[in-house]
Formats: sequence, C-alpha cells, structure tokens
Amino acid sequence: MEGGTEIEDMPPMPLSSSTMGSMQIAGSNGFGHNIEFMSQAYLRNRYSEIDIEDHPVYANTDHPLPIFLKFEDVEYKVRNIQVPSINPVKAVVSKVASQLSLEKDKYKEILKGVTGSTGPGEILALMGPSGSGKTTLLKIIGGRLTDNVKGHITYNNIPYNPALKRRIGFVTQDDILLPQLTVEETLVFSAFLRLPSDMSLQQKYAKVEMIMKELGLERCRHTRIGGGLVKGISGGERKRTSIGYEILVDPSLLLLDEPTSGLDSTSANKLIQILQGVAQAGRTVITTIHQPSSRMFHMFDKLLLISEGYPVYCGKARECMEYFSSLRFIPEIAMNPAEFLLDLATGQVTDIALPEDLMASQGTADSDRAVIKYLQLKYKTHLEPREKAENLRSTKASEHLQMAIQVKKDWTMTWWEQFMIISKRTYRERRRDYFDKLRLVQSIGVAVLLGLLWWKSSAATEAQLRDQVGLLFYICIFWTSSSLFGAVYVFPYEKVYLVKERKADMYRLSVYYVCSTLCDMVAHVFYPTSFMLIVYFMAGFKRTVLCFFLTLFTILLIAIISQGAGELFGAAVLSIKRAGMMASMVLMLFLLTGGYYVQHIPKFMQWMKYLSFMYYGFRLLLKVQYSGDQLYECQSRGGCRTLQNSPSFDTVNLDGGLQEVWILLAMALGYRLCAYFCLRKKINACHI
Repeated sequence: MEGGTEIEDMPPMPLSSSTMGSMQIAGSNGFGHNIEFMSQAYLRNRYSEIDIEDHPVYANTDHPLPIFLKFEDVEYKVRNIQVPSINPVKAVVSKVASQLSLEKDKYKEILKGVTGSTGPGEILALMGPSGSGKTTLLKIIGGRLTDNVKGHITYNNIPYNPALKRRIGFVTQDDILLPQLTVEETLVFSAFLRLPSDMSLQQKYAKVEMIMKELGLERCRHTRIGGGLVKGISGGERKRTSIGYEILVDPSLLLLDEPTSGLDSTSANKLIQILQGVAQAGRTVITTIHQPSSRMFHMFDKLLLISEGYPVYCGKARECMEYFSSLRFIPEIAMNPAEFLLDLATGQVTDIALPEDLMASQGTADSDRAVIKYLQLKYKTHLEPREKAENLRSTKASEHLQMAIQVKKDWTMTWWEQFMIISKRTYRERRRDYFDKLRLVQSIGVAVLLGLLWWKSSAATEAQLRDQVGLLFYICIFWTSSSLFGAVYVFPYEKVYLVKERKADMYRLSVYYVCSTLCDMVAHVFYPTSFMLIVYFMAGFKRTVLCFFLTLFTILLIAIISQGAGELFGAAVLSIKRAGMMASMVLMLFLLTGGYYVQHIPKFMQWMKYLSFMYYGFRLLLKVQYSGDQLYECQSRGGCRTLQNSPSFDTVNLDGGLQEVWILLAMALGYRLCAYFCLRKKINACHI
C-alpha cells in the first residue's frame, strides 16, 4: 500500500466548481477520499430519485451519513466451557486443576490484534479460512458483540454508541426473513417501519419498487420468502431480499456475512456488483467472503486477510499479490488470487514457491504452522506499523460528522402507528396458523365427541352430577393445554427475527409484544367459541342465555390466561425444547391442584393451588352452572337435597363468583407483564 492516493482511484462523482476548490487529494489516510470533500460533495444515491444536496449538518437528513471506520488492536476472547465429567474422581481433579491454572487458560482468543480502516465508497473484504474470526470481527464492528472485546474502534473518530444502531445495516449469513411473507410484503413493511415519517406512502412504495428493480426481485415479488418446510424463493433471491431489506433505509455502514454462500458464480458476481453500486452511493461496505472468484476478487477495494485470529495482510486488494511476491511467496501455476491467499492463510503451500527461510521446515509435521507464523511475523514488522501510522496521520473527521454520528434518530413513527403496521404484519405472517384446517377439525371433532359421550346429561343424581362436573374439568384441561402449548413456542421460534430487528431499532419491543398477544388472541377466542357452541347444547348444560355467555366467558378467560402463561414460559427461556418441558411441568402441577382430582389438599401444600389459574377457573365454571339451593336426588329415599350439600362441592361455595373473576383477570394481566419484562431482558442479552 502506498502512502498517497491518486485521483484515478476515486469512484467517479459529479463535482461542482465550489467543491472542486475544497477538494484535496488524501495523503496517507487509508481511505482514498478526503473527509471534507466527501462530506460536502457527496455521491448521488442510486437507490433514490432525490439528489443529495449540500448541507452543513447531517444529523437531520435521511441520506447516508459518511462513516469513516478505524479499528486498531482489536482482540476478542471467549471463556472455555468445560463439559462436566461423569466420573466423580475426574470431575474433582478437573476442578482442582482449573482452579490452579492461570487466568489466560480460562479463555480462548478468537481475535489477536486486528488493525484496519475503510471509508465511504469502499468495499473492505474480510477473508480467511473457516474459524479464523471473520464473522466475529464483523459482529464487533456492528456493535453486536461488546463483552471481552479489547482495542479501539471508532466511527468518524467516535467510539460506538447506541445512536449508530439505525445507521448500520447487518446482513447475516443465514437470511433472517419471515418465511410466510412475500418479497414485496417484507420490503413494504420494512419501508413503513423504518423510512422517515415525512415521506408519503407513495414515496415509500416508490422506493420499494426501485429497490426491487435494482436487485432484480420483480419476478418473485409475490412469492413467499420460505425457509425450512415452507417452499419459497431461491437462495440468491433470498440473499438479495436480505440486502434490499437493509439498504432500503440508506445505512451509512453496511455489513454482510458471507453474502455469496450457496450462490452460483453468476449470481455471486451480480451480488458483488450490486454491493459496488451500494458503496459508490456513499456507503461504507464490509463483507466477509470465503473464496471468491478472480473476477469478484478484483471488485474489492481493500482486503483484510486473517489466519487463526491474526491478520497476515491488510491493504489494497490489488496490491496483495505484489506484497506476497516481495516475501518470495510466488504461485508456480496460474491460480485464482483468492485461492492463493487462502492457501497461505492455512499454511497449505502446494504449488507455491517459498522463501529460503521456510525451505528447511517443509515436509515436517509443523510445516503449515511455520508458514502461518512466518506470515504473521512479517505482517507485524512490515504492514502493521504502516497501518497504525496511516490511522494516526489520516485526516480527523470534521466536527459536524462527529456530532452527527452521536445524534440518535428519533422514532420514525408513533407507538400507535407502529402498532398498526406490526399488527398487520403479524396477522399476515401467522394467519395460516390461525385458520388451520387441522386445528379446526380437531376443535369441532373433540366438541362433537364430548357432546355424544355426555349427550343430554343432567345433574339429577350424584352420579350424573359427577359426570357433568368431570366434563367441565376436562373442558378446562383441553383449552388450558391447547392455549398454553399454542403460545409457548411463539417467542422461541421468532427469537432470531426479533433480535435482528431490535438490534436495528426497527420498532419498540412493547409494540411487538402487544401485537403478538392480540393477534394470537384471535385463535384463542375463535376456536373455544366454536367448540362451546357445539358441546354446550349437546351436553345438556343450563339452557339460558346468561348461563351460556357466562360459561363461554369463563372458558375464554381460561384460554387467554393460558396464552399469557405460555408466553411467559417461552419468553423466560427462549428455547423451544426447554419451553416445552417447562410448560409440561407447570401444566401437570395446575391439573393436580385444579380442585377435581384432589379436593382436600394437605395444609402444607395448599399454597400451590392458589397459584393455579385452573383452580379459580374450575371453581368459576361450577358457580356459573350450579346454584347452592338447586335441588337434586329427588327420586332417592332421603328426598331432595341441595347441590351445596353434595360431596362434589365440599370445598366450593356455589354462591358468588366475582372474587374468582377478579383473580383471573389479575392473572391474565400479571402473566403478560412478566412475559414482557422477561422478553425484554432475554432479547437484550441475545446476539446473532
């Protein structure tokens, strides 16, 4: 890498006479553009029909803010997790040994002092073998990893701060897109949520149309994203949708993790060409890439080659071959530059001429390791001092850029506007689950089966009363389990989508939670209602309008509370497997303490029943269906008796019911508040 940057290296841009006067050729700044020049004579945004005008302050503009990124001596380590041994003797010995070991043995170093820089209009490629630390570095730059990180990372000479969240676009290796939405719906909902409020709906739609046209997504606009068991668009189209999802809001810094993975050569080349256009529009682009074609390699402006967490080259991509040739690493056959670099980074030097210092080590078991150590040492002595010196000599970002990078963008929408959009998106994503044919058949089928088994039942005798009470408790069990397990997997399943969108400050978490619970409530109201319309009249319950609606209200209340409990368990662990186990254990506890199987619970265990909403729900159902002065057993020898004297109601006072209603309403609200705070805590601690 040479100290100066020539004008020919700069991407073409229209220059006015006023900006020509202020333009200076960058000297040893590592960016190829003068900061003052870039901040005043900015590039035309190829994804917007609006020209970017000169403006002294970028804090209130919606166009990309120039970000000049520098990172120096970045280190990252993770704690070693030891699997406990089954053998108790080995476990004790391992524990003692770990306590006697040094502190450094407790951590594994992933990055070992990485230095580099890049700026607007440039594509920085992070290359290296699998496990070298490319993705880790990308996440650190994007603010996704903050613990156990050392070094200095600045954006316009300012350290990372929360205001940068909405200025950074992050495209993960695994495309995180809601599978049930179409390509157009995905981009439109993103535009509505993230584009500024001063843009009209027509302008937002126009921008989505422009993005789809630029990325070649018009043909699949009405096709579902798909993923997993859901059939959808191809891998290349899904990757382009992910990129469009991020560049839609004009991010200043675009980070991409292995964007060409799984794509054919033609699709990968087209994707890199798109990234070139994104960079030339004034954005800073950083991408990890495993093994690009030679054509793709020459599209990169800068290259950072990492081996085992340590850099072995950093500089202009077109100068890397010259650098390694100066070290006497010369390919003996025609070879793709990327393949040559990866061979060096892994120590596999077949068909590569070596310097004399390494000839003696060839053929030994440590020959690969010797090559890597040699390259790391040469980087330490040749490139690293120059890279650090360039970072120090580079022009300091102007004051208004430093101020703008620290100004956090306000929410583009009010809480209610976000609610309207997220609720529509949530409904469209889950509507196939809400109105699933199998679920409807199950609900109606069970209702008909119960109606036939309890056909025209009555409470005329003790035995018949017990049968009818058993039916009421089974209805409680059915809708508790159905609603509980219908809600417990929602947040674990959508965790990756939620984490991604929250890291980008796309919407308020409270909006997402309220929309999720209200939209899901459609199913938790529709199916119990259709169920009760069938079983209530077939089973011969009280045929009064008031009694029917009170019974329906109680069942819906139980279902809604079960939904809240499921959301709480799912939010508490955010794991599909553990959430299911927790829900099963709690459901069993609630069933046993519900007041049907065991009425006379020992005093030291009675506290458990007061935690069970089934206990209160079942009691409320009994109070709705029966009254204490109702007569039964009139055909017996002892004559008529009141239901309150029945053994079935030993522990239940059939009068009243308001107390149970208020307790159940409090539980419905309490479970949801706890679920929301658990979800907030867990999501803030998650990384993708």
